[in-house]
Amino acid sequence: MKFISYLKSGKPSLGIVHDHNLNIVDIPEISNNVLPGDLLEYLTNFSFNNARLDDLLLNNLKSYNKIQYSDILAPINNPTSFRDFYAFRQHVEAGRKNRGLEMIPEYDQIPVFYFSNHNSIIGPGSVVVYKDHLNKLDFELEIGLLISKAGKNIKSNEAFNHVGGLMILNDWSARSLQFEEMKLNLGPAKGKDFATSIGPYVVTLDELSDKIVGDESDMVYDLNIKGYLNDELLCTDNLKNISWNFAEMIERASYGVDLLPGDLIGSGTCATGCLLELNLKNETDIWLKEGDNVNFIVDNLGNLSNTITLG
Repeated sequence: MKFISYLKSGKPSLGIVHDHNLNIVDIPEISNNVLPGDLLEYLTNFSFNNARLDDLLLNNLKSYNKIQYSDILAPINNPTSFRDFYAFRQHVEAGRKNRGLEMIPEYDQIPVFYFSNHNSIIGPGSVVVYKDHLNKLDFELEIGLLISKAGKNIKSNEAFNHVGGLMILNDWSARSLQFEEMKLNLGPAKGKDFATSIGPYVVTLDELSDKIVGDESDMVYDLNIKGYLNDELLCTDNLKNISWNFAEMIERASYGVDLLPGDLIGSGTCATGCLLELNLKNETDIWLKEGDNVNFIVDNLGNLSNTITLG
């Protein structure tokens, strides 16, 4: 299933995407308001709610709500936390090179992450930034994962049982602020906390079964990843090239702490997935500006489009 949050008659609701034309089955409508219309609430009883929804979709599917892309909201606008990993080696190497640092062996020993602002999650559409953000403003092309089942000290071979699905994620980065604060060996914080885009929907793992690479429990998928700036293709990679898989990330994130339904995990930026890396590679100095459109397209996960707006 593809869970989508969208505006229905001007109010947020939760639906299932029926086809590529954005025909939506509204979950509260089809269940007579028995099932939640908010994804965070839905996740708190994910397996049970899915079973009930499966029955309804099988037996009572009668009508769809046709929506526009502009109606789409972030699949979950209030995740309980947001951990962003560093799981693609090429991006890590590029970031360290930019800071005049060599790659270090510790990268291959543990998957690392930082906590970002789970209260600044947005969906497709405008990304409102302020003057200081526009000083070397960057996008970061990632894959996001949503936790659907609580757990602590989760082993990697059991991690997939705790996953609601995958989505596209854009970890917006104000590089000038980021570079300044990271000189103090802390952060990123203000360089990242103003916005993270996710969407356009959350795709459950069963929808990706024909894309599995290796063991199902590793959650590695053969999904082409593309990033466009103003319709120009800049970024290309594949999720199968990830250095630390999602199962390993979940095991690390859950060590000694509880993961909760609604926790958001980011993969980290894919290869060529940001202007920082592309500028290093091409010896350019290109950054985002007001009015720019950034569009990410990933096999099976849809497209996430955002436009830069000055606040």
